[in-house]
Amino acid sequence: MEEVINPRYGRAMAKVCYSGAEEVASAVASAKAALPAWRAMPIRERGEVIYTLRQLMHDNIEELTWLVSHENGKTYAESKAEVLKAIECAEYGCSLPNLAAGPQLEVSRGVECRQVFEPVGIVAGVTPFNFPLMVPLWMLPQALVGGNAFILKPSEQVPLSVIRLAELLKEAGLPDGIFNVVNGGQDAVEALCDNEDIGALAFVGSTRVAKIVYGRAAQTGKKVLCLGGAKNHLIVVPDADLELTAQNVTASYTGCAGQRCMAASVLLAVGDVDHIIDAVRQHSEQIKLGEDIGAIVNASSVERINRYINEAEQQGAKVLVDGRKQSGGPEGYWVGPTLLDNVSPDMPAGCEEIFGPVLSIVRVSTLEEAFQIENNNPYGNASAIYTTSGEVAKRAMERVSAGMCGVNIGVPVPREPFGFGGWNDSKFGHGNITGWDGFRFWTRPRKISSKWALQSDTTWMS
Repeated sequence: MEEVINPRYGRAMAKVCYSGAEEVASAVASAKAALPAWRAMPIRERGEVIYTLRQLMHDNIEELTWLVSHENGKTYAESKAEVLKAIECAEYGCSLPNLAAGPQLEVSRGVECRQVFEPVGIVAGVTPFNFPLMVPLWMLPQALVGGNAFILKPSEQVPLSVIRLAELLKEAGLPDGIFNVVNGGQDAVEALCDNEDIGALAFVGSTRVAKIVYGRAAQTGKKVLCLGGAKNHLIVVPDADLELTAQNVTASYTGCAGQRCMAASVLLAVGDVDHIIDAVRQHSEQIKLGEDIGAIVNASSVERINRYINEAEQQGAKVLVDGRKQSGGPEGYWVGPTLLDNVSPDMPAGCEEIFGPVLSIVRVSTLEEAFQIENNNPYGNASAIYTTSGEVAKRAMERVSAGMCGVNIGVPVPREPFGFGGWNDSKFGHGNITGWDGFRFWTRPRKISSKWALQSDTTWMS
């Protein structure tokens, strides 16, 4: 049994039981019993469940927002934005019965080939604390509409939103056994990796754990897709629009208290951009904790973030905005916006994922130098450039080594139907986790060739 802590107050709001191999096996048995009837259901009927879920999420949006905000620590506005994005993911699932219509073609006289998408069977997902509702909805619509039974292991820090989601899915008409929740930590994840009845597994979390999960789950022959960490670089050149850049950069590194894999982490300042940095500083100083950004998820994360700031300062970085002593209330876990100047790429603050509202400014002389630093970074989740030049933007989009890129957009999250997924050490496996790639991950294409009459001519397919 583990307490679920409200980060805003540092106090327990619930308790969650930990699962292990026995509970995972029970969930698999439940899924196995329910799966034949679910996979035999026409895809349009499976899609109708997600359509009903979408409406139920709209009807219960305030409750879902409250849960996300209280168990994660986000502000109300950020939490509602997450719920709305989760609803958007469900909406994409509603379109899959039409998108999944497989192609058919007469490939030779009297011979037709067609493709259909079959479910993998029993599948699983492991999701992080930072988006307790949205990330599960990255996976569930495609997997369920595809005809699978799903086992979800949410972060033990934020299980409440997923439990409510399970109730809404049942209310939407999802049969018992098709969606199962197992709570817990490492034991539950290892049991999901090792269970040979689970045919596919997706993971979202840190790169260190993503590598472990990918290797362990793949040993049982599963399809595996694991999204890891990030060190996202924003490149700012002198011709960038002052106000657009200042507002956008600030929002990118401080949104959700920096606890998102798409947050800005390094600002590569090309040439003389002091006027833009000063504007970012001013915007950062105006942010109010508890109102504009929320709490850090736990006390150990606060210690880790502050350690990066302390080390950077000791190594020669200049603290332009200091969030170490800021607080959004008398209790809870807080770090305010922190702007570090004169960071070098080899400092921990310049190359390691901090996962907090900290932006490290690395000064460079040329655009080519900025590209080199960005490319040397082992991660490849997101990158962006701020410029008013189409030529410069085009060069950046061709040179940065990242799967999700932005031009004057510091959080370049692809909206549906475009898929979410990075490169390099930010992803292990093939394809993206959302959009059409997500549907393909949770299904298997079956190719059917058929012939019903003898033809007058002969081909190699006769």
